[in-house]
Amino acid sequence: MQLSKHLGDRHFWSYSLRLAVPISIQNILVCSFTLLDTIMIGVLGDTALAAVGMAGQWAWLLNLVMFGFNSGAGVFIAQYWGVRDIDRIRKSFGLAAVSALSVSLLFTLVALFAPHVVLSIFTSDPDVAALGEVYLRCACFSYVAICLNNLFGTLLRSTEQVKLPLYVSMVSVVMNAVLNALFIHALQMGVKGAAIATSISSWISPLLLLFISIKRKNILRAPIRAFVGWTKDFAKKYYLLSLPALANESLWSLGTLIYKAIYSNTSTDFYAAYTIFTSIQDIIFAFFIGLCHASSVIVGKKVGAGDLREAYQDARRFTFVFPLFTIAVSLVFMLLRPVLLLPFPNSDAATLATASTLLIYYLCELPLRNIPYITIVGIFRAGGDTKIGLLYDTIGLWLLAIPAVWLGARVLHLNLTMVFLIMLLIEDVPKSALCLMRLFSRKWIRPVTDQGDSALEDTAAGI
Repeated sequence: MQLSKHLGDRHFWSYSLRLAVPISIQNILVCSFTLLDTIMIGVLGDTALAAVGMAGQWAWLLNLVMFGFNSGAGVFIAQYWGVRDIDRIRKSFGLAAVSALSVSLLFTLVALFAPHVVLSIFTSDPDVAALGEVYLRCACFSYVAICLNNLFGTLLRSTEQVKLPLYVSMVSVVMNAVLNALFIHALQMGVKGAAIATSISSWISPLLLLFISIKRKNILRAPIRAFVGWTKDFAKKYYLLSLPALANESLWSLGTLIYKAIYSNTSTDFYAAYTIFTSIQDIIFAFFIGLCHASSVIVGKKVGAGDLREAYQDARRFTFVFPLFTIAVSLVFMLLRPVLLLPFPNSDAATLATASTLLIYYLCELPLRNIPYITIVGIFRAGGDTKIGLLYDTIGLWLLAIPAVWLGARVLHLNLTMVFLIMLLIEDVPKSALCLMRLFSRKWIRPVTDQGDSALEDTAAGI
């Protein structure tokens, strides 16, 4: 009985996995999209690999900013889905879309007209910068497509339509592989060919999602006026909750970008290894995205519907199981580590050895790192508490980890693999402790629906 309380029963996990598995598979496919680019570009040498890795950070930053927009919208969509308020779900999506598309256009213009500014953050090597600029000027045409794909996917997954984004991602990944082979190798266009393939294949997903949604008459099919016409009070409430999530993701991604800038400006060879590592890391991390999103949908629905006791119980279950699941996945990938490095035969032995060491450190520390992930992203935001993650990341990342990385790499000149390990520990140890304290305090339960507010009042702001 006690074990069931912590782990959940068969019905709970059947429902959770029905949401989590398709989302995880989709994210693994999306990550393979990036890995495929890395593998195919890897045959062109470490300079090309480092250049594309550095240029790709601009799209990576955009993705995280988009995740901030989607996280904010997801609070409203999940809680409104709990009471089936379709009108407000669509209006929340519309506000997110207008905001996110504006930012994606800004990213596109910077990459198109000032790619040297982006590359100057990461490298002073003229050869690396020149190749990176070629890649950015072509790949930037994928940014609006990335934005639309993220928006459509968030709306569909948050309303428990998880299979359609998965099937569309399958098509997109296959097309990316075909186009990479065509442009990089058959037409011998190198780095530019990889960027063109990325831009073309990125548009497949949002266009297919929109076309199929119209045919199926799902939640995306509605007149434009259903997604606009926001009242002043609605817009104010939306932005007060969503902007902290956006700021959280933006500042976290900017901080991570600073890490990468420190690494790349310290050693191009290390950054080539780091690029290989991040390609593999993204696939490993994709295994956890589905379960985190399932937590967000389930907890958010129950908070929105006013089932606050069940929401808290489910939040505890996810937090208890998530590190256990992480340990199991980490052990599997630790054993597979030599196989994971096989797709990079053109990288030298030292680069591969460094990438392998980074993987070992990451996998050993990952169960700890995933505690803030499941609590902040999968629980606190779903419950309506979007500000606390911003505070905790400011402490862990900006006040502790970034100064430590800069000091270790640029002042003390420590081995960069050791600096990487220090970065993980000094950021995650205090943040994990703070997140667990917040979870058990129950202060993260902040409904946006009338039903949730009534339930919170009835329990005297507690459970």
